[in-house]
Amino acid sequence: MTNVRIIGEPLPHMPWQEKPEGHEGVLWRHTENPIISWNPTKRTARIFNSAVMPYEDGFIGVFRADHKHGKPQIHVGRSKDGLRWDIEDQEVLWKDEQGRPYQPSYAYDPRLVKLEDTYYIIWCTEFGGATIGLGMTKDFKEFVRLENPFIPFNRNGALFPRKIKDKYMMLSRPSDSGHTPFGDIFLSESPDLVHWGKHRRVMSRGGNGWWQSVKIGGGPIPVETSEGWLLFYHGVSGTCNGLVYSIGAALLDLDNPSKVLYRSRDYLLTPELPYETVGFVPNVAFPCATLHDAETGRIAIYYGAADTYVAVAYTQVDELLAYLKENSELVGGDGEEYR
Repeated sequence: MTNVRIIGEPLPHMPWQEKPEGHEGVLWRHTENPIISWNPTKRTARIFNSAVMPYEDGFIGVFRADHKHGKPQIHVGRSKDGLRWDIEDQEVLWKDEQGRPYQPSYAYDPRLVKLEDTYYIIWCTEFGGATIGLGMTKDFKEFVRLENPFIPFNRNGALFPRKIKDKYMMLSRPSDSGHTPFGDIFLSESPDLVHWGKHRRVMSRGGNGWWQSVKIGGGPIPVETSEGWLLFYHGVSGTCNGLVYSIGAALLDLDNPSKVLYRSRDYLLTPELPYETVGFVPNVAFPCATLHDAETGRIAIYYGAADTYVAVAYTQVDELLAYLKENSELVGGDGEEYR
């Protein structure tokens, strides 16, 4: 085992189950998965690919909710234990920075992060094509849309939970329209959350395994540890029956997160159980959020399953980092270079 530590606050009341006896992997599933199933509210058919975090004496989340007319929007949900959720039937209603209504025609796959006293939501929005939307709230009652960070096409935005060298940092996955047949993870920086530049490629699809040969994309907000930024990401393979989405992990340099220190050679979790292999879109495990306890090193990973359900998996940071070091593929990343 390593002596790696999670940088952050204790979270003793986070969801947790011990690793099952005889389980060989470094991720293991919550035994009562899925935690959110079909038709979770009156207006919505499915909730998946959603983000949660600690809030007050419980947990709060922003959820991708596909309405029964087919379009997704973001809904707020609250929970005492991080497992049983009360999801609002009304989607988030946005205003721009001048207080005028500014509602996206669709919004999906949100991430959620707190910087200082503000909560930021990053999602995929319509902007003449899919790109990354950015908004903020201080109380989860009023929501302000900020300027979109990038032009189309882009997805899978993940804002780092603190500034690095006095700059905001965001991961993204530039792409084309629709179910893009390619995709690498890039890093961009900003002095003000408005102007974005110094783009660097972090990781490319492919690697030593076919499980990430089509495309990859950043998942939850990176977790700061004593040895680097822990990034869970999804990798996609193509099969004769369609695409398969699996979960991997990487460790990025603390001061220069475009530099990859370790990257899992094998997937850590792939669709195997019925709620992952059967649903609206079969064979999808798509990570979007984590809860973590700095005192114990416990991590709970929230992932969308089959574009239908929300599920949870667990890992221990010591065990995961030891595994990454022993089972890492060739790594790279632009660092300070232009490519």
